[in-house]
Amino acid sequence: MSSVSTGQTAAPARTTDAPQMDPIRLEVMWNRLIAVVNEQASALMRTSFTTIVRESGDLSAGVFDTRGNMLAQAVTGTPGHINAMATCIHHFMAVYPADTLKPGDVLITNDPQKTSGHLHDFTVITPVFQSTRLVGFFGNTCHVLDIGGRGLGTDARSVFEEGLFVPITKLYSAGEPNTELVRIIAANVRAPEPVLGDIHAQVAGNDVGGRRLLEFMDEFGLDSIDPLGDEIIARSERAMRAAIAALPDGAWEHVGWSDGYEEPVRLQVRIEKRGDALHVDWAGSSPESGRGINVVLNYTHAYTTYALKCALAPEVPNNEGSFRPVTVSAPEGCILNAQPPAAVGARHIVGHFLPGVIFGALAQVIPRQVMADGAANIWSTQFTGRDTNDDLWTYVWFSTGGTGARPTADGISAAAFPSGISGVPAEVIESLAPIVINRREYRQDSGGAGTFRGGLGQTLEVAVRSGQPYWFSPLFDRVQFA
Repeated sequence: MSSVSTGQTAAPARTTDAPQMDPIRLEVMWNRLIAVVNEQASALMRTSFTTIVRESGDLSAGVFDTRGNMLAQAVTGTPGHINAMATCIHHFMAVYPADTLKPGDVLITNDPQKTSGHLHDFTVITPVFQSTRLVGFFGNTCHVLDIGGRGLGTDARSVFEEGLFVPITKLYSAGEPNTELVRIIAANVRAPEPVLGDIHAQVAGNDVGGRRLLEFMDEFGLDSIDPLGDEIIARSERAMRAAIAALPDGAWEHVGWSDGYEEPVRLQVRIEKRGDALHVDWAGSSPESGRGINVVLNYTHAYTTYALKCALAPEVPNNEGSFRPVTVSAPEGCILNAQPPAAVGARHIVGHFLPGVIFGALAQVIPRQVMADGAANIWSTQFTGRDTNDDLWTYVWFSTGGTGARPTADGISAAAFPSGISGVPAEVIESLAPIVINRREYRQDSGGAGTFRGGLGQTLEVAVRSGQPYWFSPLFDRVQFA
């Protein structure tokens, strides 16, 4: 059985309290740090070539100290990206130790096991230097439009069929681009311009964040952000542990189901609380699937920690400190800890169900702090074909049903929980691809009856106007298990 934590240790260690900072100065610096990462994310979205990033917000952005501890994240982003990125930076530092990096270096990978779970997500990490001294890292993860292979789907039987695999490597070395890597990516994807455009947008976003961080450090006279990071992490960890300690000691279990393919997928969780720490075990879940719906442990950890934080301490900043009181495990070879070369292209189909299963377990002890189960996973809709000029085109967008009812309010209609991404307006879809949205409307009364009802789902009717044959890849669930 394997476990994962941001410190890459088997059990969380308590943070040694850093010297207390002046609370007013700390609050000002914290707000500035959040502004820095928000500007990083905004720069990425503004320069993106695809609606996946600039409209849907299928991305993450964050700042890290010199030891790879995530200090702050942008308000925009998905838990599957940001929480996975918080752990993946340690893999980057294992390949490129901090003392080997130089100004102008930029690192990249889409390794599913080490980052956010499938090849369509590129993670870009940029070290930041004050003169020649490393002072931190900026990182972001984005879903690219295409990565070659079979395309975004579940048909592949191994990760080798799913597209181009880029191990942790340098996209830039001392400011010089890795042109051979760029050529390889361009030659292996169906839409090289938007794919490479978004990768360069990721570099630009990190660059903006790095410049703003150096301005911030100059303004406050800081030679290092590590002491500030220690204080942020320590406070977040104390707050998260206090929220956990308020629960009674015990263990709670729950089972959820996904439609699966040959047979339904069982998702079984056991949450054990002792003192001020939690251990979450997914033993009892289904074995690996022969289809591309498998989930790597890093992604399982991401949506597990996100769900716990939503229920127990939503106001606590999401960073290294808030992760430390929680460990996550799943047996190797189960669908939530898939081993290479398992196919993982549609890992979100299963991964987005995890918060609902966790809420089902927590409802036994804190029923007024969790919402009911909802649509959970996003529906990914991808069309590929040739236009009237016989040029190859591909386009993907996301849709969702409603969230579950809340303890004191209805659920939210057609809202992506737990992913947090946004829908793309029909007008935008139609302007970028030969697609027509004939109908998009709420499904009335689909949230069910009750004092507080679930959010409404939606009806979507789509056509392709090119007059050419096309290929359709739907990634849908919640059909058998509503």
